[in-house]
Amino acid sequence: MRTDRVILVPLLMLSAISVAFGSGHGPVFAIATPTNVKGGWSLDLGTMDRIGTPDSGAMGRAMLSYGITPDIQLSVSGPAVFTAAPLPPARVTAMMPATADYEAIGAWRFQRRDFGVGSRIETTAYGGLILPGSQKPPGLLGQLPWAPGELAMIATGYVSRKNYIWAGIGGMHFDESHNDRRPGMLMWSLAYAYRPKPFRKNYPHLDGRFFIEANGEYSDRVLHNALAVPGTNGGQVFVGPSTLWIYKNYGIEAGIELPVYRNTGPLFERERYRIAIDFSYFF
Repeated sequence: MRTDRVILVPLLMLSAISVAFGSGHGPVFAIATPTNVKGGWSLDLGTMDRIGTPDSGAMGRAMLSYGITPDIQLSVSGPAVFTAAPLPPARVTAMMPATADYEAIGAWRFQRRDFGVGSRIETTAYGGLILPGSQKPPGLLGQLPWAPGELAMIATGYVSRKNYIWAGIGGMHFDESHNDRRPGMLMWSLAYAYRPKPFRKNYPHLDGRFFIEANGEYSDRVLHNALAVPGTNGGQVFVGPSTLWIYKNYGIEAGIELPVYRNTGPLFERERYRIAIDFSYFF
Protein backbone atom coordinates (compact mmCIF):
# COMPACT_ATOMS: atom_id res chain seq x y z
CA MET A 1 0.00 0.00 0.00
CA ARG A 2 2.87 2.40 0.82
CA THR A 3 4.42 1.85 -2.62
CA ASP A 4 1.11 2.57 -4.35
CA ARG A 5 0.77 5.86 -2.51
CA VAL A 6 4.33 6.93 -3.26
CA ILE A 7 3.60 6.48 -6.98
CA LEU A 8 0.16 8.11 -6.85
CA VAL A 9 0.87 11.19 -4.69
CA PRO A 10 2.86 13.12 -7.34
CA LEU A 11 -0.01 12.66 -9.81
CA LEU A 12 -2.54 13.84 -7.24
CA MET A 13 -0.44 16.92 -6.49
CA LEU A 14 -0.30 17.78 -10.16
CA SER A 15 -4.06 17.26 -10.45
CA ALA A 16 -4.63 19.71 -7.61
CA ILE A 17 -3.07 22.51 -9.65
CA SER A 18 -6.27 22.83 -11.71
CA VAL A 19 -9.78 21.46 -11.47
CA ALA A 20 -10.74 20.34 -14.93
CA PHE A 21 -12.55 18.15 -17.40
CA GLY A 22 -11.82 14.46 -17.97
CA SER A 23 -12.47 11.49 -20.17
CA GLY A 24 -12.02 13.36 -23.46
CA HIS A 25 -15.40 15.16 -23.64
CA GLY A 26 -17.13 11.79 -23.26
CA PRO A 27 -19.53 10.11 -20.83
CA VAL A 28 -18.62 9.25 -17.25
CA PHE A 29 -19.15 5.47 -17.29
CA ALA A 30 -19.46 4.36 -20.92
CA ILE A 31 -16.86 3.53 -23.55
CA ALA A 32 -16.52 6.44 -25.99
CA THR A 33 -14.45 7.56 -28.99
CA PRO A 34 -12.69 10.90 -28.19
CA THR A 35 -8.88 11.15 -28.09
CA ASN A 36 -6.54 14.03 -27.26
CA VAL A 37 -5.23 16.33 -29.99
CA LYS A 38 -1.69 15.81 -31.30
CA GLY A 39 0.77 16.83 -28.59
CA GLY A 40 -2.05 17.43 -26.12
CA TRP A 41 -1.79 16.27 -22.50
CA SER A 42 -4.63 15.71 -20.06
CA LEU A 43 -4.51 14.99 -16.35
CA ASP A 44 -7.57 13.39 -14.72
CA LEU A 45 -8.49 12.95 -11.09
CA GLY A 46 -11.48 10.67 -10.57
CA THR A 47 -13.36 9.35 -7.58
CA MET A 48 -15.64 6.30 -7.63
CA ASP A 49 -18.03 4.97 -5.00
CA ARG A 50 -19.81 1.62 -5.09
CA ILE A 51 -22.57 1.56 -2.48
CA GLY A 52 -23.39 -1.97 -1.42
CA THR A 53 -25.32 -3.94 1.19
CA PRO A 54 -24.01 -3.84 3.87
CA ASP A 55 -20.56 -2.54 2.85
CA SER A 56 -19.35 0.07 0.35
CA GLY A 57 -16.16 0.87 -1.52
CA ALA A 58 -14.59 4.23 -2.36
CA MET A 59 -11.42 5.04 -4.26
CA GLY A 60 -9.61 7.68 -6.29
CA ARG A 61 -7.58 7.41 -9.48
CA ALA A 62 -5.19 9.70 -11.32
CA MET A 63 -4.73 9.33 -15.08
CA LEU A 64 -2.26 11.03 -17.42
CA SER A 65 -2.96 10.94 -21.18
CA TYR A 66 -1.00 12.12 -24.22
CA GLY A 67 -2.09 12.53 -27.83
CA ILE A 68 0.62 11.07 -30.05
CA THR A 69 -1.42 12.00 -33.13
CA PRO A 70 -5.02 13.33 -33.37
CA ASP A 71 -6.15 9.67 -33.50
CA ILE A 72 -3.64 7.86 -31.26
CA GLN A 73 -3.50 8.33 -27.50
CA LEU A 74 -1.63 6.74 -24.60
CA SER A 75 -2.96 6.80 -21.01
CA VAL A 76 -1.58 5.57 -17.68
CA SER A 77 -3.47 5.52 -14.38
CA GLY A 78 -2.95 4.55 -10.76
CA PRO A 79 -5.26 3.96 -7.75
CA ALA A 80 -5.74 5.05 -4.16
CA VAL A 81 -8.24 2.78 -2.37
CA PHE A 82 -9.94 4.43 0.60
CA THR A 83 -12.43 1.70 1.54
CA ALA A 84 -13.15 -1.68 -0.05
CA ALA A 85 -16.01 -4.17 0.03
CA PRO A 86 -16.58 -7.76 -1.25
CA LEU A 87 -18.70 -6.56 -4.20
CA PRO A 88 -18.98 -8.34 -7.57
CA PRO A 89 -16.18 -7.71 -10.09
CA ALA A 90 -16.81 -4.49 -12.03
CA ARG A 91 -14.90 -1.92 -14.05
CA VAL A 92 -17.39 0.95 -13.38
CA THR A 93 -15.78 3.53 -15.72
CA ALA A 94 -14.22 2.68 -19.06
CA MET A 95 -10.91 4.55 -18.81
CA MET A 96 -10.32 4.43 -15.03
CA PRO A 97 -11.49 1.20 -13.35
CA ALA A 98 -12.65 0.93 -9.75
CA THR A 99 -9.92 -1.57 -8.85
CA ALA A 100 -6.51 -1.44 -7.18
CA ASP A 101 -4.71 -2.04 -10.49
CA TYR A 102 -2.36 0.15 -12.47
CA GLU A 103 -3.14 0.46 -16.18
CA ALA A 104 -1.58 1.56 -19.45
CA ILE A 105 -4.08 1.97 -22.30
CA GLY A 106 -3.52 2.79 -25.96
CA ALA A 107 -6.35 4.26 -28.05
CA TRP A 108 -6.56 4.31 -31.87
CA ARG A 109 -9.38 6.15 -33.61
CA PHE A 110 -9.11 4.26 -36.86
CA GLN A 111 -12.32 5.40 -38.52
CA ARG A 112 -13.75 8.90 -38.88
CA ARG A 113 -16.23 10.24 -41.43
CA ASP A 114 -17.24 13.92 -41.29
CA PHE A 115 -20.49 15.20 -42.77
CA GLY A 116 -22.62 18.30 -42.35
CA VAL A 117 -21.44 21.04 -39.99
CA GLY A 118 -19.67 19.68 -36.92
CA SER A 119 -21.05 16.16 -37.34
CA ARG A 120 -19.15 12.90 -37.72
CA ILE A 121 -19.21 9.15 -37.20
CA GLU A 122 -16.08 7.61 -35.67
CA THR A 123 -14.73 4.41 -34.14
CA THR A 124 -11.96 3.97 -31.57
CA ALA A 125 -10.23 0.78 -30.41
CA TYR A 126 -8.46 0.40 -27.06
CA GLY A 127 -5.87 -2.07 -25.84
CA GLY A 128 -4.20 -2.10 -22.45
CA LEU A 129 -2.03 -3.82 -19.87
CA ILE A 130 -3.25 -4.26 -16.28
CA LEU A 131 -0.71 -4.49 -13.46
CA PRO A 132 -1.88 -5.47 -9.95
CA GLY A 133 -1.50 -3.10 -7.02
CA SER A 134 -1.06 -4.04 -3.38
CA GLN A 135 -4.46 -2.84 -2.07
CA LYS A 136 -6.82 -5.80 -2.28
CA PRO A 137 -10.52 -5.93 -1.37
CA PRO A 138 -11.87 -8.13 1.44
CA GLY A 139 -13.48 -11.45 0.62
CA LEU A 140 -12.61 -14.08 -1.94
CA LEU A 141 -11.00 -11.79 -4.54
CA GLY A 142 -8.61 -10.37 -1.96
CA GLN A 143 -7.42 -13.83 -0.99
CA LEU A 144 -6.21 -14.65 -4.52
CA PRO A 145 -2.68 -13.93 -5.76
CA TRP A 146 -3.17 -11.15 -8.32
CA ALA A 147 -1.49 -11.45 -11.71
CA PRO A 148 -1.30 -9.04 -14.67
CA GLY A 149 -4.11 -8.85 -17.19
CA GLU A 150 -5.12 -7.49 -20.56
CA LEU A 151 -7.86 -5.11 -21.66
CA ALA A 152 -9.51 -4.61 -25.07
CA MET A 153 -12.42 -2.29 -25.95
CA ILE A 154 -14.00 -0.74 -29.02
CA ALA A 155 -16.53 2.08 -29.32
CA THR A 156 -18.33 3.69 -32.22
CA GLY A 157 -20.56 6.72 -32.24
CA TYR A 158 -22.19 9.75 -33.78
CA VAL A 159 -21.01 13.19 -32.67
CA SER A 160 -22.57 16.58 -33.48
CA ARG A 161 -22.98 19.96 -31.83
CA LYS A 162 -26.38 18.90 -30.44
CA ASN A 163 -26.51 15.11 -30.01
CA TYR A 164 -23.97 12.42 -29.11
CA ILE A 165 -24.47 8.64 -29.26
CA TRP A 166 -21.88 5.98 -28.36
CA ALA A 167 -22.01 2.18 -28.25
CA GLY A 168 -19.11 0.11 -26.96
CA ILE A 169 -18.04 -3.38 -25.98
CA GLY A 170 -14.93 -4.70 -24.26
CA GLY A 171 -13.34 -7.38 -22.17
CA MET A 172 -10.72 -7.98 -19.50
CA HIS A 173 -8.69 -11.15 -18.95
CA PHE A 174 -6.29 -11.92 -16.11
CA ASP A 175 -3.35 -14.31 -16.11
CA GLU A 176 -3.19 -17.32 -13.82
CA SER A 177 -0.93 -17.35 -10.73
CA HIS A 178 -0.36 -20.38 -8.48
CA ASN A 179 -3.44 -22.10 -9.98
CA ASP A 180 -5.61 -19.09 -9.10
CA ARG A 181 -7.09 -16.44 -11.40
CA ARG A 182 -9.32 -13.44 -11.03
CA PRO A 183 -12.51 -13.59 -13.11
CA GLY A 184 -12.41 -12.15 -16.60
CA MET A 185 -15.14 -9.77 -17.66
CA LEU A 186 -17.22 -8.90 -20.70
CA MET A 187 -18.71 -5.40 -20.66
CA TRP A 188 -20.86 -3.26 -22.94
CA SER A 189 -22.18 0.29 -22.80
CA LEU A 190 -24.57 2.74 -24.45
CA ALA A 191 -24.59 6.51 -23.96
CA TYR A 192 -26.68 9.38 -25.31
CA ALA A 193 -25.92 13.07 -24.68
CA TYR A 194 -27.83 16.26 -25.41
CA ARG A 195 -26.16 19.65 -25.59
CA PRO A 196 -28.67 22.49 -24.97
CA LYS A 197 -28.61 25.37 -27.43
CA PRO A 198 -27.20 28.00 -25.00
CA PHE A 199 -24.08 25.84 -24.58
CA ARG A 200 -23.36 25.19 -28.28
CA LYS A 201 -20.69 27.87 -28.36
CA ASN A 202 -17.03 27.44 -29.14
CA TYR A 203 -14.08 27.90 -26.81
CA PRO A 204 -13.78 29.73 -24.40
CA HIS A 205 -17.52 29.80 -23.56
CA LEU A 206 -19.21 27.49 -21.04
CA ASP A 207 -20.15 24.10 -22.49
CA GLY A 208 -22.66 21.76 -20.84
CA ARG A 209 -24.01 18.31 -21.76
CA PHE A 210 -26.50 15.89 -20.21
CA PHE A 211 -26.16 12.11 -20.59
CA ILE A 212 -28.15 8.94 -20.12
CA GLU A 213 -25.82 5.94 -19.77
CA ALA A 214 -26.28 2.18 -19.60
CA ASN A 215 -23.54 -0.30 -18.68
CA GLY A 216 -23.63 -4.09 -18.62
CA GLU A 217 -21.07 -6.46 -17.09
CA TYR A 218 -20.69 -10.21 -17.04
CA SER A 219 -17.84 -11.89 -15.15
CA ASP A 220 -16.86 -15.55 -15.29
CA ARG A 221 -15.96 -17.77 -12.33
CA VAL A 222 -13.03 -17.34 -9.99
CA LEU A 223 -10.34 -19.98 -10.49
CA HIS A 224 -8.95 -21.33 -7.18
CA ASN A 225 -6.59 -24.28 -6.91
CA ALA A 226 -7.15 -24.87 -10.63
CA LEU A 227 -10.92 -25.29 -10.07
CA ALA A 228 -13.73 -22.91 -11.04
CA VAL A 229 -15.50 -21.71 -7.87
CA PRO A 230 -19.33 -22.05 -8.05
CA GLY A 231 -21.35 -18.95 -7.26
CA THR A 232 -18.73 -16.47 -8.45
CA ASN A 233 -19.99 -15.66 -11.95
CA GLY A 234 -22.87 -13.44 -12.96
CA GLY A 235 -23.92 -10.16 -14.52
CA GLN A 236 -25.33 -6.72 -13.80
CA VAL A 237 -26.82 -3.85 -15.83
CA PHE A 238 -26.71 -0.27 -14.53
CA VAL A 239 -28.50 2.81 -15.93
CA GLY A 240 -28.36 6.43 -14.87
CA PRO A 241 -27.86 10.13 -15.67
CA SER A 242 -24.62 12.07 -15.85
CA THR A 243 -23.53 15.56 -16.82
CA LEU A 244 -20.45 17.29 -18.18
CA TRP A 245 -19.47 20.96 -17.84
CA ILE A 246 -16.47 22.57 -19.53
CA TYR A 247 -15.04 26.06 -19.23
CA LYS A 248 -11.96 26.76 -21.34
CA ASN A 249 -9.72 23.75 -20.59
CA TYR A 250 -11.26 23.14 -17.19
CA GLY A 251 -14.31 21.07 -16.37
CA ILE A 252 -16.12 18.53 -14.26
CA GLU A 253 -18.33 15.54 -14.96
CA ALA A 254 -20.35 13.39 -12.59
CA GLY A 255 -22.93 10.64 -12.71
CA ILE A 256 -24.90 8.05 -10.81
CA GLU A 257 -26.09 4.62 -11.98
CA LEU A 258 -28.67 2.27 -10.47
CA PRO A 259 -29.04 -1.47 -11.15
CA VAL A 260 -31.88 -2.53 -13.43
CA TYR A 261 -30.71 -6.16 -13.59
CA ARG A 262 -28.64 -8.20 -11.11
CA ASN A 263 -27.70 -11.85 -11.22
CA THR A 264 -24.47 -12.09 -9.27
CA GLY A 265 -23.00 -14.94 -7.27
CA PRO A 266 -23.93 -15.43 -3.59
CA LEU A 267 -20.28 -15.04 -2.53
CA PHE A 268 -20.46 -11.30 -3.28
CA GLU A 269 -22.46 -8.55 -1.62
CA ARG A 270 -25.20 -6.71 -3.55
CA GLU A 271 -24.36 -3.37 -5.14
CA ARG A 272 -27.16 -0.78 -4.74
CA TYR A 273 -25.75 2.07 -6.84
CA ARG A 274 -22.50 3.63 -8.02
CA ILE A 275 -21.27 7.22 -8.27
CA ALA A 276 -18.37 8.67 -10.28
CA ILE A 277 -16.92 12.19 -10.38
CA ASP A 278 -14.07 13.20 -12.66
CA PHE A 279 -11.89 16.32 -12.78
CA SER A 280 -9.09 16.99 -15.26
CA TYR A 281 -6.96 19.55 -16.98
CA PHE A 282 -6.01 19.72 -20.67
CA PHE A 283 -2.67 21.30 -21.53
